Amino acid sequence: MGQRLHRTGQLRAAGYTADEVHRMLRTGALTAVRRGAYVEGARPEDAALHHELLVRAAVAELDGAAVVSHVSAAVVHGLSVWGLPLDRVQVTRNRSRSGARRGSRVHVHSAPLADDEVVVVDGVVCTCLARTVVDLAREVPFEQAVVCADAALRAGLERPALDAALRRARGWPGVPAARRAVAFADGGSESVGESRSRVAIALAGLPVPTLQWPVRIGGSTAYTDFGWSRQRTVGESTPRSCARTRSATKAGRSCGGRGSTCGTSAPPPHASGRASRRRERPCTPPPARARRAACARQRSGVHAR
Repeated sequence: MGQRLHRTGQLRAAGYTADEVHRMLRTGALTAVRRGAYVEGARPEDAALHHELLVRAAVAELDGAAVVSHVSAAVVHGLSVWGLPLDRVQVTRNRSRSGARRGSRVHVHSAPLADDEVVVVDGVVCTCLARTVVDLAREVPFEQAVVCADAALRAGLERPALDAALRRARGWPGVPAARRAVAFADGGSESVGESRSRVAIALAGLPVPTLQWPVRIGGSTAYTDFGWSRQRTVGESTPRSCARTRSATKAGRSCGGRGSTCGTSAPPPHASGRASRRRERPCTPPPARARRAACARQRSGVHAR
């Protein structure tokens, strides 16, 4: 049957009795996603894949007016959804005000939906990429919104489409926050870690880096996540490999710059700017005066305690 959704009616139509279904549930041959919806074998460990199954199970029980939206649409589109709860399916009905409700399994939003804001992805009717990013950014924290917006731009979403979605949402709750996240978004971020690191760098008050900074290594070119040409410094959000980090660091130093192997790991979502600044500080050598003093102590046999 594969890792796809199977409903009770479909199983019975295929000739499985209720006792057989119960037996398969007991043995683990089937696993319930929600009442009346099952997958073969265990549920996916990946939270996004599991949420997509919840989406497909919920859509079958809703009327055709419900359009998958917000974080659920982001999952269906394959966008990064770091740090967001995935226990509840989110949909939107094309209504101005009435009809919104928040249940334990489904959160129904009510908002105007234009025809060109609705698409079909793998058989699921959901909001388009631009509308999905704006809806999500209106309601989630800045860092999570940036992660999703970066992923959408990386997937090919164009800024004019995002700007148009923001104009349509003018006057809705959370639009200023969405506008801020969209303005900050950059499709050059290649991962969740890079997106979070950009937020941490900004919160720390550091200069804006150039993304995917090229570094010449012999006759080839390597790319670091971040580069500051004026400071002659490069950085990595999370080292993709020890060899890559060592090569980029060595190349940065050979060019007279600084290569940081500390990385630019983003802090937890609610970390303070002070902690971010401390974590983002480049690994620079001690000042010349301190080095001279240390050498003098070694020559005289004096060691600092």
